[in-house]
Amino acid sequence: METLQVPETVPLITLPNTVFFPQALLPLHIFEPRYQQMLRAVLASNRIFAVARLDPTLAAQPGTNEPAHVVATVGIIRACQKADDNTSNLLLQGISRVAINRIVRERPYRIISVQPLACIAGGNHTQLEIMRLEVMRLLQLRRRLGAPAPKGMTQFLESIEDFDTFADVAAFNMCDDGAFKQKMLEELDTRRRLQLFATQLKNDIEVQKLRRKLQGILPDDGIVNN
Repeated sequence: METLQVPETVPLITLPNTVFFPQALLPLHIFEPRYQQMLRAVLASNRIFAVARLDPTLAAQPGTNEPAHVVATVGIIRACQKADDNTSNLLLQGISRVAINRIVRERPYRIISVQPLACIAGGNHTQLEIMRLEVMRLLQLRRRLGAPAPKGMTQFLESIEDFDTFADVAAFNMCDDGAFKQKMLEELDTRRRLQLFATQLKNDIEVQKLRRKLQGILPDDGIVNN
């Protein structure tokens, strides 16, 4: 696995409901002038910047300016295509969890001081493999019950041998709950992260089963008539 050095300071993009993970691939459309300027700068240097989820609790308080959760992910630009209108489409790959220490500056775009966060296994190989297989079983069951999933993602996850990468890529691609994904990002114990995801999947499956039971034989667009 490629190892990249995380700079002490990096630019930051804060997004309302996006939780970015190490090793995940995040497509971004850059259109705001401040982020266009940021993009030009990072492309000319190390191609690295961070993405954080907007903290909705702090954002609701008066006087705050795009408050971010304190744990974010630093990524590197793997591909970038500029359009005629000066907007850009890029693909960012996560390389490290980081704790945001402080805001270094706000303009013309936000730059933060960061501290890389290292994960711990939280268990031996056998324990982690048991949890990985359980998460895969639950993902497959949830899909059979009708939950949507990115095409080919289940097969891709089965090919990932590194437990930490598996947990992060699975959470990024197979979960829509932003608050829960942030909790997963902040959990540094890999075994615990897999356990949290398994519990979330079990809850999703129970909701799906209950919905199907209540719906009966009616199609999805007719459930209101049941």
